[in-house]
Amino acid sequence: MNKAERSLRTPAEVRADFERRGQSIRAWARAHGLLPETVYQVLSGAKRGRRGEAHRAAVLLGLKDGVIERPESAA
Repeated sequence: MNKAERSLRTPAEVRADFERRGQSIRAWARAHGLLPETVYQVLSGAKRGRRGEAHRAAVLLGLKDGVIERPESAA
């Protein structure tokens, strides 16, 4: 399935997927280098995922289509 065919998920679908896999949201967040609090806020709607870490969380969770760019390293 390519990116164009992938559909976005709802927060309820994401939560159900975590339950189905037996994985905690906290463990998933840490594995992806995110603050668990940010992931919970994105899933609850307290953060909309427009920029920064919330944007990254929303894209990785499949809640929104977006690009995650690596920050420029200070050389």
